[in-house]
Amino acid sequence: MTTTNPKYEMTVSLNVLRHLGLGLYSNVAAVLSEVVANSWDADAQHVSICIDQTEGRVVIEDDGHGMTVDDANRKYLYVGYERRKTEPWTPKFGRPVMGRKGIGKLSLFSIAQTVQVQSVAQGQKHGFVMDSAEIEKKIGDGGEGKYEPIPVPDLEIDLDRGTRIILTNMKRKLQWTGRPLRRRLARRFSIIGPEHRFEITLDGKPIRATDRDYQDKVQYIWTFGDMGSYVATTANNLENREDRPGDSGGHPVWVIDGWIGTASMAGQLKDTETSESINKLVVIVRGKLAQEDILEEFGEGGLYTKYILGEIHADFLDMDDEDDIATTSRQKLIEEDPRYQALRTKLQSELKHIQSRWTDLRREQGTKQALEYPEIREWFKELNTDQRRAAQRLFGRINELPLENEDDKRRLMVSGVLAFEGLKLRDILYRLDEISTENLDVLQQVFVQLDDLEASAYYQIAKERLQVITKLMRLQDENAKERAMQEHLYKHLWLMDPSWERATHTEYMERRMETALEEICDTLTPEEKRARVDVKYSTTGNKHVIIELKRAQKRVTTNALSDQVSKYYTAAEKILSAVGRDHEPVEIICVVGRRLRDWDDSPTGQERSRKVLGASHARVVMYDQLIENALQSYQDYVDSTEEAGRVYRLIHRISDPDAKALSPPA
Repeated sequence: MTTTNPKYEMTVSLNVLRHLGLGLYSNVAAVLSEVVANSWDADAQHVSICIDQTEGRVVIEDDGHGMTVDDANRKYLYVGYERRKTEPWTPKFGRPVMGRKGIGKLSLFSIAQTVQVQSVAQGQKHGFVMDSAEIEKKIGDGGEGKYEPIPVPDLEIDLDRGTRIILTNMKRKLQWTGRPLRRRLARRFSIIGPEHRFEITLDGKPIRATDRDYQDKVQYIWTFGDMGSYVATTANNLENREDRPGDSGGHPVWVIDGWIGTASMAGQLKDTETSESINKLVVIVRGKLAQEDILEEFGEGGLYTKYILGEIHADFLDMDDEDDIATTSRQKLIEEDPRYQALRTKLQSELKHIQSRWTDLRREQGTKQALEYPEIREWFKELNTDQRRAAQRLFGRINELPLENEDDKRRLMVSGVLAFEGLKLRDILYRLDEISTENLDVLQQVFVQLDDLEASAYYQIAKERLQVITKLMRLQDENAKERAMQEHLYKHLWLMDPSWERATHTEYMERRMETALEEICDTLTPEEKRARVDVKYSTTGNKHVIIELKRAQKRVTTNALSDQVSKYYTAAEKILSAVGRDHEPVEIICVVGRRLRDWDDSPTGQERSRKVLGASHARVVMYDQLIENALQSYQDYVDSTEEAGRVYRLIHRISDPDAKALSPPA
């Protein structure tokens, strides 16, 4: 019995193009980078990118060696052409070739439906047009193997040399053009500049290395080789530099170049125009970005990572005689490759070192900045050795936090100092057992320090309350004042009376009182209801307080107001009597925006009104009067220096760096 060998055949569907290019790339900069890389491989010295937003057209042109028709068919239109197998170096400048998989040109279809290619080489001038809609149609028809672009007549090509690519019928809006695109392109290449004989212009303006916009952000830097040295020498605000060894994995050629830096403020690492973050470590191979961010793979949770930026150059990841380590998207690297693992191990070690050094440097800086305040310097000198170490950790920790606002830092420093002093006081309290008739100075020390801490804490409260009051004063519109009062008055009864520090609430009493007030309000006349904004109940200072808010523009009479508040008072008396608390006082406050109608009827009109309302334990407060009284009360306290203690003076100076120094009490 005879057998015949079966015949097999592999075919490639045009559907591969969909996966490799039609939807592969995520942004314009990544797409343009593939074209620029081709220009580098063509020994071009100049690449021009022009973007016409109005026409929806992008033109990329270079002065490289161009393509013949044969080159276009055998190399450019051959998906998967591996140039490095025959031409690992460019013929004119001997550049290491960037392209490897032969699929980068497909990225153009990620942003444009129509791609026109024009080229001149060896006296040949030719061109062709590719249309993604036609390719998609071919795919839909089950097409296999071939797609034939449309030729461009020679007469329509005015190119003298090199290659021109024209993108039209854009698939997406070209965002982040101009300055943002310039930055992104500059950050994707390290071979830009006269020293590399390679210039890129965007809309007629050259892209420079400084367009990466790193030089104003780096505070501390750790460098590896020449690339890192360049960044270190161009950084404008550099405070510390450390050179690090570039070897990794114990392999003689697995060496990194570049730098890792930290910014002085985490907020510097976000682009204000695009909100794009540069809080990342990019990996660059052969002068071109190979991985957007390797920092995210380490899962580091330390604060220091929020400040990091940098470029790691690792050409050993793309050697001609080794397997291709890049993923199909050309924007990430294959993680299982030993070379990538060696890079990860190296960077992990460097990040641990940077974390330790960054923490030390920020703590030193934090202490230095804190001691610029004379009062803090004086306070610091009074501490013993252990306390100084703790204070330095405090200042350093504050400086480590990603705070962009100096006021936020000052507030944290105030809280830290108060907490620190509280801990010191606790240590003193432990010594109370040592007090005897011969050792009363310890007790006196406790009382003095308690007074000082209390005054300091209250100073902070007063400052914060002044800010609230000042904000209310800026609300010139009466209706705006009314809304602000409704929002703040009930929660901040200290606006009524500074002695009412904290309102205490009994759920049972609140429920009973609120129910009664609702019932009473149902009995009000339509006119009374229109005049009323809100009525609230609370307890403070051993007193039951009912607050009646009137519309800012509404004018009421004393008699009408008296009728309302008498009902409130009667309801409160009944409820308190029912729970056996009828001895506790009740006060009703009516907040109005305008003077009562009868106040101006006679010279004694306002006094008569006060007595009538007083019979129901009520009083009237005007919005403006309320603000003015509260402002005066807290401003007087803040301005007072007669009781200024050591910590009080310290807190005052930290909170108000421009204020005059307080003199110690006589």
